[in-house]
Amino acid sequence: MLARLRRMLRHRWLDDADTRRAMPPELVQRLAARVQASEQRHTGEVRIYVEAALPMSYLWRDATARERAVAMFGKLRVWDTEHNNGVLIYLLLCEHAIEIVADRGLAHRVEAGEWQRIVQRMGGAFRDGRFEDGLTQALAEVSALLVQHFPAGPQTQPSNELPDEPVLG
Repeated sequence: MLARLRRMLRHRWLDDADTRRAMPPELVQRLAARVQASEQRHTGEVRIYVEAALPMSYLWRDATARERAVAMFGKLRVWDTEHNNGVLIYLLLCEHAIEIVADRGLAHRVEAGEWQRIVQRMGGAFRDGRFEDGLTQALAEVSALLVQHFPAGPQTQPSNELPDEPVLG
């Protein structure tokens, strides 16, 4: 019970200002440009979602960062792409949690261990305070997987079904 209370307090301590400190507007713009460039090479869709803390409704039921990432995957409609190949890169700053949620079209083709390795490399960069480097590297690795399994070509032109700009929660 005490651990749960501590978790709630830790999450209430952070707010939107903390998210914006970690992700200033110029970084958001650079990441949006990188997502856009990435999506020219494949038919997948990549979204980035960063938030400082979980909403209280998640904390009351002791939900995990993974549960929130899956919920945001749905809310941002990453699942709703033509080839079922959307990917959400989710960051929860309060818990230093990183989650990657891939739609079924890509998830069946990439082993879970590969996603975990991407998350581990991102975590190393984030621990050093290098958010842009970590996100850029993760985006490059996710893009490489999408190019490998869903390359853009004459019959499969990218259509940019979702916004490219990272979402700050």
